[in-house]
Order: sequence, then structure tokens, then C-alpha cells
Amino acid sequence: MIIGCTDLRKSYADNEVIKGISFEIEKGHIFGLLGPSGAGKTTLIKILTGQLAYESGSVTVMGKEPFRLSGKEKKNFGIMMDSFGLYERFTCGENLLVFADIYSVAHKRIKEVLREVGLEDAYNRPAADLSKGMRARLQLARAFMHSPKIIFLDEPTSGLDPQSMKAIHRMILDKKEEGCTVFLTTHNMEEAGRLCDKIILLNDGKVVEEGKPEEICRRYDHHKRIKMHLADGEDMEFERDEKYAERIFELLKLGMVETIHSTEPTLESVFLELTGRELEEER
Repeated sequence: MIIGCTDLRKSYADNEVIKGISFEIEKGHIFGLLGPSGAGKTTLIKILTGQLAYESGSVTVMGKEPFRLSGKEKKNFGIMMDSFGLYERFTCGENLLVFADIYSVAHKRIKEVLREVGLEDAYNRPAADLSKGMRARLQLARAFMHSPKIIFLDEPTSGLDPQSMKAIHRMILDKKEEGCTVFLTTHNMEEAGRLCDKIILLNDGKVVEEGKPEEICRRYDHHKRIKMHLADGEDMEFERDEKYAERIFELLKLGMVETIHSTEPTLESVFLELTGRELEEER
């Protein structure tokens, strides 16, 4: 376990925003914290990275409480958050130069990391002139600059077009392949299902469900049926029962089946069932 929380609570004045949550994250995994705006996702990242104190419970990151981590140990963090803005008048290269000096990273790493995120041709372009997708890539480059062991990403694809989103997903998975642990907050259930080894669904500061994305969906498959669309246009539906196995096999053998699906709900549907609330992107 590289990160763990037990019965964690955090309040702002009389408003409790984290209400006794517990979880564990294994080294080298992508962990997803899913929930709508205001659920407590950004607050939790600030606690885990030692930016914010908490009232009760316990938190460990790399075996220590976050506020007890030394400056050298915190250099193992890579962080991408909206509150960590870019220097608009600086070029991409100049933005990264600032952080290279902060983290004592060789300047040659700047071009390497820009190439890594697909911005090698934007070295001399001011941050103010970047598209939203390019800005997200530059923020990722900053988080990746010093080869961190743990990467915290707060809504990294919010508002991006599908092509930019896909590119960032690929970068995140590449970091996992390199052995990094990734803590990802998102309201995008499809994104979480594609990337995460484990997720927790957070609503109003509480964990309402947790586990592997596919396991959660199977857990809430109340209908347990198989749907098939046939080549002649007919739609058929069967209970998941062995008495229908021969019929389904026969249709498949005859090449009559165009599509076949089980009835597991999406993560979005599970969240709606548990909370009566849809996930919407913060505007």
C-alpha cells in the first residue's frame, strides 16, 4: 500500500466535506475517485499532498502522514490541478524551466518531456496562445517533469475534445507502465472504467461504492439477461440461464447474431441508482 486513508474527516467551519472515508491504493495502480463537483475530490488531493490539514482519522502516503513528509520526499509527487496555473506570458519551455529549477532537474529534460506529451513543436509558443488541449498537455508535462512516483491528476480531461482526451489517457497509461501510482479524480465514468484498476464513488463526502469498475457494474446487474440483435433485424433477449444455452449457441453457429450484450449497467447508471443524482461536468 502506497496511500491509505482510514475514517478520514475534514470540515470547513460547520460544513463537513469529507465524512469518514477509507481506502487503500496499491503501488503502480491507477486509482479513481469519482463524483460530481462538490463531492470532496479536490479537498482529498490537498490532504494527501500535505496542502491541507484534517480533523480526524488517519492518512498515510509512502508510509508517513502527509504533513510529516520532507520536502525531498514530496518531490516524489507530480500534481496537476486547476489551481496550479500556467505563466501565461511565458513560453512552454519557460514554464517548464521554472519547475526544472525548483526540482533541480537538468534543463535537457524540458525538451524530452515536451516530446513525451506531444508538444515538442510548441517550445517557444506562449502559454496564452495554447488551445485547451495543449494547455492540459503542458500541465501534464509539468507534473511529469521530475519523474515522480505518485501522480495526482484532478479532472485532467475536463472540457477536452475526444482526441485530446484519448491522447491524455494514453499518457496516463504509459506512466502506469513505468511503475507510477496515479490518483485520478474525475466525474467521467467512462474514463474511469477505461483507466482505473480500482475506484471509489464519492457523493456528498461519503463513499457510496468501491471496487474494480467491472465488478461494480456486475454487482448492480439486476436483470441478468443477454440481449442479441440478429442479422434479420430481430432483437432477442434471454435470461442468463443454462436452459437457453443451446438456443444461443445455435444462433451463433448459424451466423445469425450481429451483436450480443449482457445487461450490466454503466458506472453512470450505478451512481444514479445509489444517489439519485447524475454526474455533470463543472462549468
